[in-house]
Amino acid sequence: MKMLDRIDRRILRALQEDGRIQNVELAEKVGLSPSPCLRRVKLLEESGIIERYVALLNAAKLGVGMTVFVRIWLTCQDSETIENFTLEVQRFPQIVECHLMAGDCDFLLRVVAEDLDAYRKFQAEHLVRIKGVQSVKTEIPMQRIKLTSELPL
Repeated sequence: MKMLDRIDRRILRALQEDGRIQNVELAEKVGLSPSPCLRRVKLLEESGIIERYVALLNAAKLGVGMTVFVRIWLTCQDSETIENFTLEVQRFPQIVECHLMAGDCDFLLRVVAEDLDAYRKFQAEHLVRIKGVQSVKTEIPMQRIKLTSELPL
């Protein structure tokens, strides 16, 4: 893994703030000339430190402004049941995060929906019908305090 120096970290911070920043502006912001800056960005991409570039969308304006967290317990934790569950959740765009957990539940999901009725329908028609799902508990956040995609550098 590439060791990051302070210039690399400045580049990464700037790209996390604005992934569409032009190389000339980025170079100026981090104190490099454009050629070395572009070279460093390419190395960060090639090493996998920069995985990809995305647009962050406004969920509420797209009609999926409700977020719920869903804890899933499986009937058993054998590899077949876990693999089946992980393959099934890939099919649903409403599930924007899925984590295999250590501790109380087997999986933690972050699900987006239009509203509570739409989530309830999704849960009843899809989540509880996945083979191997024993129990589903939904947590409804009252207020978003922080949401970021930026990693500390």
